Amino acid sequence: MSSHAIEISLLGRTYSIACPPGQETALQHVAQKLEKQLTSLKARTNNLSREEIAIMAALNIGYELLEEQQKNQDYNRQMDEKIGLLQSTLEDALVERSTKED
Repeated sequence: MSSHAIEISLLGRTYSIACPPGQETALQHVAQKLEKQLTSLKARTNNLSREEIAIMAALNIGYELLEEQQKNQDYNRQMDEKIGLLQSTLEDALVERSTKED
């Protein structure tokens, strides 16, 4: 599969970004979210350069990603515990059933 370029706009500048076929909507959605964050940062901190705004946005997005990864790990840990409890309960029930049949 070859990529083709789509255009996105960030802080008034247009960028041509390579995008795999079928992923255009996802890339545009991400670009819109990034634009909102960049615009918000720019409005709150007028004295920052484009580069500094981009770094701040990257740090914010990185932090959000880290939080989501932690939530996902916590969820997976909880599910592993519940599955373990369910397996143990089933094993106990099977042992109990087999002793009753004897």
